Amino acid sequence: MDHPHLLSLFLLGLLAHAEAQGPPASGVEVGRPFEVSVNVDLVQLYATVRDRAGKFVVGLSESDFEVYEDGVRQTVRLFAHEDIPVTVGLVVDHSGSMKGKLTEVTSAARSFVRSSNPADRMFVINFNEKVILGLPASIQFTNRSDELEAAILRTLPMGQTALYDATAEALQLLGGDDRDKKVLIVISDGGDNVSKHTLTGLLNMAGQSSTLIYTIGIFDAEDPDRNPGVLRQLSQATGGEAFFPGELRNIVKACEGIARDIRNQYSLGYVSHNAAQPGAHRRIRVVARSAASGKLRVRARAGYISRPVNGKGSR
Repeated sequence: MDHPHLLSLFLLGLLAHAEAQGPPASGVEVGRPFEVSVNVDLVQLYATVRDRAGKFVVGLSESDFEVYEDGVRQTVRLFAHEDIPVTVGLVVDHSGSMKGKLTEVTSAARSFVRSSNPADRMFVINFNEKVILGLPASIQFTNRSDELEAAILRTLPMGQTALYDATAEALQLLGGDDRDKKVLIVISDGGDNVSKHTLTGLLNMAGQSSTLIYTIGIFDAEDPDRNPGVLRQLSQATGGEAFFPGELRNIVKACEGIARDIRNQYSLGYVSHNAAQPGAHRRIRVVARSAASGKLRVRARAGYISRPVNGKGSR
């Protein structure tokens, strides 16, 4: 059975509170369907918590966390530590510099599927100077490694690099998805030379989304197009992580690590009181402590760009 959406749980809690207030007051028309108008701006976070040895920390409770927005401590309204199904987009560079590298990329994709929640669903976006959907039109998502491999290999490596356009399209696809947790894995050298989107615009899109972006940098030391800084910016802006395997054979290990990271995160949510100023950047800091280990290492998104409530009440 699918895990209930975190936002749905939150709204159900509000509904229960409203119903607990009793029947409508005198003067309210009786016989009309009961209606609840909810206007919330829920900020959702996914936090990876590790101890000093780098191991995942499990068993923490809501009281072990502190969340701050612009230095002000927030009240945590949602809390969970469960391996919930996610929607994952694989964004794969197919520019000329990727010749000879896609075999290892497909091996990494297979390993990622094996290490992921069986209920995860995935899609592929390939890009060179064009952005191409990898799966056939008849298949929106898949969790089959053979279909993902075929999707990656459908596009030949050639031409220039539209990294920003491809990542922006993947974010837009995820924006219409109904699952709470969404992830992008971007595999590229980080260079871009033909995109219509700018890096600033892409980072703004990422800042308004709750999507986690993980990046894997594949490049040689002499590669003139390499730009690891861009890959770090994309991951750090969203609470993901950047990997630079060095050797092609280590891409598999990076993808397995990303899958474990996704499955071991804590989900946190709070209602921001700053939502009346769309376009402003809000800084977030998450702190976790345990009686056994003291202060722990937490990785989560460092902020977001506020925007009008989208009808779902989430970021």
